[in-house]
Amino acid sequence: MTWFSSPSQAAAQLTEAGYLADAATATTAFLAGALEKPLLLEGPAGVGKTELAKAVARATGAELVRLQCYEGLDEARALYEWNYKKQLLRIQAQTGSADGADWDQTHDDIFTEEFLLTRPLLTAIRRDEPTVLLIDEVDKTDIEVEGLLLEVLSDFQVTIPELGTVAATRRPYVVLTSNASRELSEAVKRRCLYLHLDYPDAEREREILQAQVPDLDDRIAEQLVATVGKLRDLELKKAPSIAESVDWARTLIALEIRDLDDKAITDTLGAVLKHASDQQRAVKELRLNRG
Repeated sequence: MTWFSSPSQAAAQLTEAGYLADAATATTAFLAGALEKPLLLEGPAGVGKTELAKAVARATGAELVRLQCYEGLDEARALYEWNYKKQLLRIQAQTGSADGADWDQTHDDIFTEEFLLTRPLLTAIRRDEPTVLLIDEVDKTDIEVEGLLLEVLSDFQVTIPELGTVAATRRPYVVLTSNASRELSEAVKRRCLYLHLDYPDAEREREILQAQVPDLDDRIAEQLVATVGKLRDLELKKAPSIAESVDWARTLIALEIRDLDDKAITDTLGAVLKHASDQQRAVKELRLNRG
């Protein structure tokens, strides 16, 4: 399967799927498919890293398989595990049967496809249909988990001791995201194309808002984008994401607010800032008053 025929076609298809990609993003998205290399997206939370993977799936008609990373993630949750309860029932059944199957026969019987529980990595590798594999927030895992990813990202295959090596018949389109909370290993980075995503500039954010919230007035869109930019310059626990900008725009429309004055900002800050301390800092630093 050809994921995208060119960077310009990637940009067009992603736009149709609801994702406005700049030239660098469209080019890298094209290359990830053309070179069959995983794409590592790094940047602050809320800049559209996860959404890009979803948009690639929508644009190409592929199935999205997502591995959400977290501290404590292990092989059983990422790759595969055996259905131990079902295996135990089979062992008990065969032990109690009249012919009394020996252990070697029982062992061969319980370590088969029937008892295998596939997790996202193995699921994506085994699929024959076009698949986008999203390994989300990989920086949240323990560094040991990166070793598990290396075999998958290098050869797109997984070794199951009891069954042998499972190799991909159709390579998935792989996207890894990282909020850069820790440095990823060079071994993982070496196997990936790299793209740093940051918050969009004001003009692009206005374009995103107009695409996502077409009823938004141009004037208030400009006010909203300028205010979000000021908020992102503050030292906040969580800077406003693009999705929160969109939520804010929809909030203003729902409340029929046509001028983003100080009172309108402070009354609706909950749509864009999700920590009380951030809201207090914004009111103070931007010298807002409820007027």
